[in-house]
Amino acid sequence: MVKQLVSKEVEDYVKNNPKSILLDVRTEEEWVNDGKPDGKKIGLTTHFLSIQFADKSFNENFIEDFKKLNIQKDYEILTMCMGGVRSQAAAELLSKEDYKCINISDGFLGSPENIGWKNSGLPCKENE
Repeated sequence: MVKQLVSKEVEDYVKNNPKSILLDVRTEEEWVNDGKPDGKKIGLTTHFLSIQFADKSFNENFIEDFKKLNIQKDYEILTMCMGGVRSQAAAELLSKEDYKCINISDGFLGSPENIGWKNSGLPCKENE
């Protein structure tokens, strides 16, 4: 089972778990329109790899593309999408490949229950 973490807990989590990276699995369009997390400002290396494309088709090369990032398996991978669903799927796929994954359950933009990365005051890059 993939552990869940809300955005407002990410900064403290990273301080206590320095061998963590952030994987944003949203689409290119979402990164352009909504902005990107700037994990570097909180000591979190960030990678961007879509699990699904704008047309809603699944990225069949997701695992292969992820492995090309050369992330060691002793790192914890914090997965994030817009609201926590695609990132959960990504975490489950990567867990099957023996990576340690944690899903950021409220994602970049959040939900009515939790406000998400962007609204938690975590660092962002807008419209690159």
